[in-house]
Amino acid sequence: MTTPRAEWWRSAVIYQVYPRSFADADGDGIGDLAGALSRIDHLADLGVDAVWFSPFMPSPQKDAGYDISDYRDIDPLFGTLADFDAFLAAAHERGIRVIVDLVPNHSSDQHPWFQQALAAAPRSPERARYIFSDGKGPRGEEPPNNWPSFFGGSAWTRTVDPDGSPGQWYLHLFDSSQPDFNWQNEEVREEFRSILRFWLDRGADGFRVDVAHGLVKDPDLPDHDTTRTGAMGGLGNEAPYLAQEGVHEIYRDWRRLLDSYDGDRALCAEAWLPTLAQVALWVRPDEMHQAFNMNYLGTPWDAERLRAVIDESREVFGAVGAPSTWVLSNHDVVRHTSRLALPAEEQSVALGPDSAVLPDPVIALRRGRAATMVMLGLPGSSYLYQGEELGLPEVTEIADDERQDPRFFRSEGEAYGRDGCRVPLPWTADGPSHGFNDTGESWLPQPPHWGSFARDAQIADPSSTLSLYRRILRLRREHGLGTGDVEWMDGAGDDVLAFRNGDVMVLANLGEDPLALPEGHAIALSADLEEGLLPPDAAAWVVPARS
Repeated sequence: MTTPRAEWWRSAVIYQVYPRSFADADGDGIGDLAGALSRIDHLADLGVDAVWFSPFMPSPQKDAGYDISDYRDIDPLFGTLADFDAFLAAAHERGIRVIVDLVPNHSSDQHPWFQQALAAAPRSPERARYIFSDGKGPRGEEPPNNWPSFFGGSAWTRTVDPDGSPGQWYLHLFDSSQPDFNWQNEEVREEFRSILRFWLDRGADGFRVDVAHGLVKDPDLPDHDTTRTGAMGGLGNEAPYLAQEGVHEIYRDWRRLLDSYDGDRALCAEAWLPTLAQVALWVRPDEMHQAFNMNYLGTPWDAERLRAVIDESREVFGAVGAPSTWVLSNHDVVRHTSRLALPAEEQSVALGPDSAVLPDPVIALRRGRAATMVMLGLPGSSYLYQGEELGLPEVTEIADDERQDPRFFRSEGEAYGRDGCRVPLPWTADGPSHGFNDTGESWLPQPPHWGSFARDAQIADPSSTLSLYRRILRLRREHGLGTGDVEWMDGAGDDVLAFRNGDVMVLANLGEDPLALPEGHAIALSADLEEGLLPPDAAAWVVPARS
């Protein structure tokens, strides 16, 4: 095994804060930076190495902040730049780094640049910052091509000229309020260099880059076989608006900029691509530092398939000298402490009141805990999504008139969207909005059973999910698992994951029968152990017994 390099991002456990749902200091029902600061000791006690904030920049909030109108400020919903500075200082005092979410594929339609573009003439410098095109048909009444929006419908919207007549079309791979930048334009590139410097100069430790495989589009705007496009791009490289070769030079440019700063600043790619070999292209030595392992996230609770994706991840990321960046949950997918208890074919489907299949809550929690023990036993970096340390399930009870996700509305209710994983956290078993704030306001409704998952109900219970996470992170650090390696153990059985990382053996029982733990070993950590046996859907970390 080669000696691992020391950069923090190679082995870090990074906690995603979704600001509007984490903690609310001003009581308006939407979380904020002051609320996050009030809960920072929870993060320090949990033992995470860094915090990634989902977007907190000024935005009309058409897509929960992923439609940015000003890249150099904080949305008043979430506070001020002074609040960001205060959180950053407090985090750094506790040894926690802070990662900012950057959305470079598109802006809000309220961004000054786009408003200038709408007021300008076709083929003007103002319009050249975005992707405008004449339509097809005798009067340009048809979109320039057949590209679909990830939120449903066409990826093109037609403008109206100042005289009221129909005008050009503009591209938006997401909502119509999120026009795509033209990354062939040097003015766009220089603007984002300036934005990166703004946050780096304030002390940010890195950036999570939204839709990192987007940005560059085929300038010929060819039609695309849309039947072969899945979530966030599906086949990726085969789509003329995703994973184009030119995007890599952008990140080489950004890497040079980050390398000019002290402190190992990091870039993490959100790149939904069909193969891990393609994802690894984003983390070559002169490009980004991390790329979310979405293939691992999308693997069902199946031992053979998990072994295969772990092996492939180690191979392709190792070949370019990068760590694998493991993840099980985030703000865009069904929480893994629900998803993994569904049939494999149902795991990519959002859940709601009328879903054909809902997870068994007992099986869901056990699998969720066991999956976390496997992930955090692997070498590399890992991302946790807020609330998973409480064992939060996906909320399925949200009524149609309470939903907020634009996916729900653009699909005319056919897709429930992502609200179920975004419900505000429960901090206290009792009290208004379970401690999310002091007023009881909540931008999404908390279910009646939410208090049973509250932090104060778990913190003193050694059998709680929160206690399990705290022990996992402590032992992971003590045993150096983030910078270790994987050695598969023979003879454990086809339905068992069994590997050694340093002096820790990780065991997970994905079969139907209880599993005896190996002789000559002591239990360092276990979830749901029963009478010395590892039951189905449970995991354990064991170490050699001391004589």
